[in-house]
Amino acid sequence: MPIYNPPLRDMQFVMHEVLDVVEELKALPRHADIDKATMTAVLEEGGKFASEVIFPLNRGGDEEGCVLDKSSHEVKTPTGFKDAYAKFVEGGWAALSCDPAYEGQGLPLVLNQCLYEMLNSANQAWTMYPGLSHGAYEALATHGTDEQKKTYLPKLVSGQWTGTMCLTEPHCGTDLGMLRTKAEPQPDGSYRLTGNKIFISAGEHDMVENIVHLVLARLPDAPKGSKGISLFAVPKFNVDADGSLGDRNGIYCGGLEEKMGIHGNATAQIVLDGARGSLVGQPNKGLAAMFVMMNAARLGVGNQSLGLTEVAFQNALAYAKDRIQMRSLSGTKAKDKEADPIIVHPDVRKMLMTAKAYAEGGRALAIYCTMLLDKEHYHPDEKVRKDAGEVVALLTPIVKAFLTDNGHIATNACMQVFGGHGFIKEWGMEQFVRDNRINMIYEGTNTIQSLDLLGRKILGNNGATLKKFGKLVGKLVEEEGVNEKMSEFITPIAVLGEQLTKFTTEIGFKGFQNPDEVGAAAVDYLRVAGHFVFGYFFALSARVALREIAAGNTDPFYEAKLQTARFYFAKLFPETASLMKTARTGAAPLMNTDAALA
Repeated sequence: MPIYNPPLRDMQFVMHEVLDVVEELKALPRHADIDKATMTAVLEEGGKFASEVIFPLNRGGDEEGCVLDKSSHEVKTPTGFKDAYAKFVEGGWAALSCDPAYEGQGLPLVLNQCLYEMLNSANQAWTMYPGLSHGAYEALATHGTDEQKKTYLPKLVSGQWTGTMCLTEPHCGTDLGMLRTKAEPQPDGSYRLTGNKIFISAGEHDMVENIVHLVLARLPDAPKGSKGISLFAVPKFNVDADGSLGDRNGIYCGGLEEKMGIHGNATAQIVLDGARGSLVGQPNKGLAAMFVMMNAARLGVGNQSLGLTEVAFQNALAYAKDRIQMRSLSGTKAKDKEADPIIVHPDVRKMLMTAKAYAEGGRALAIYCTMLLDKEHYHPDEKVRKDAGEVVALLTPIVKAFLTDNGHIATNACMQVFGGHGFIKEWGMEQFVRDNRINMIYEGTNTIQSLDLLGRKILGNNGATLKKFGKLVGKLVEEEGVNEKMSEFITPIAVLGEQLTKFTTEIGFKGFQNPDEVGAAAVDYLRVAGHFVFGYFFALSARVALREIAAGNTDPFYEAKLQTARFYFAKLFPETASLMKTARTGAAPLMNTDAALA
């Protein structure tokens, strides 16, 4: 049976020793009173909920799945899911980082990030039910009317209701400009929506009394394309003036998708049949409003793969220490046994260390991004808010795509550690692989994230935001460039920083002549940028570890940090060279393939 232990020590290391989160947050009036003890206590309790309440439901939820009653359009979630959600709400976890104005606890987003990493490790399918509500909360808090905020936000914050995002349709996929769902204005100011949506995660379930769907649709006079999309709040049950639930709305589940993974989450086909809704934001500006939720979801999806990378690593490590098979190539290690534990074999260690490095690098990046979000939302200095927002926008496609690609690599590597047993359900490894696979696809495929990073976030402003992150790297290089003990960590990121500048300029110039050049290079480019970002955080971590060891700290945790950083720069970071080489071959080998693809 699988195991899971919340990685609290590593979370504390990133927050308090690498990023000094408490001091950063104290600059924000909202979090001026935050302290390390409070953060530690919250995460310890969150870890208990993840490991003791929802982790035991993960395998059963995968096997049982969700069941749709086609006559009532109601969905039953797997055994235990509803009770676990009630405990989640009772514990106040849904409200952790939400605004006290809507009865939230107002704690830093960093804490919510760490909580959700643990929840995703424990049970991604279950975690998607409350996870999507945060995006709906953010979208309504930013663009909703006063009445919408009053009606929906307290219930979303408490967890009494959940939220969804209803974007795509059978014919349009990610190209939302093609969507056909219609919204007809009514005399009372409301709208009646008609259409069909697919792939709606947590679109229908029995865990709450109401579900608030945020739906993209077209007004009758809307322009064509993405400029003619509006956003609407459409509840499962209409809400009366006094806040009580009214009649059943014309929005229901017409079917459940049969999926490769995340079986415990209801991925619904949603039918809108004259459903009553209210406009969120301005007419024909719905995509901009929905992007608040979409960006939150993209960070959340990266966090899903981070969680699965961690739990897969923990299980593979435990197995590798216990499973005996063959003898070490360099001589017998376990003389009292008939074979050595497989952890003695170099390639097994490579697979384990790959997962460990991708988990630790991803954790540092994810925590850093949520710290930036706290600054963007609450810092008193407008320039700090603006800079934080720009950098987190730059890093969002990297979090979504790099972490999920890495999750695919890591979960498959960890399954491989188990050999034939990894392919067998009872060990749980094949579920981690299957559950992670969707993360590379939804909320914008990783190719779309790559195009967003290179085309919009970097070339779109001539690399200005990339230079802002580059200054952070440059500052570290300047501070540690003469430190001989840091050279193995500093030199690679300094060299790649120079190469990345030249690489970006080269692609931009080629793309100006032929836009397909950007499309051909984008996926490789994002992985190069991802390694550049990871390299920065591994160098920061190594600096802390070296200082602690030099000060006489004998905790093996710090030696482990150095070994992981050394592995990363020796075995994973060099991928950047081959990625830049393949990107430079350009579009021709891809586009001049008509005969091959005939």
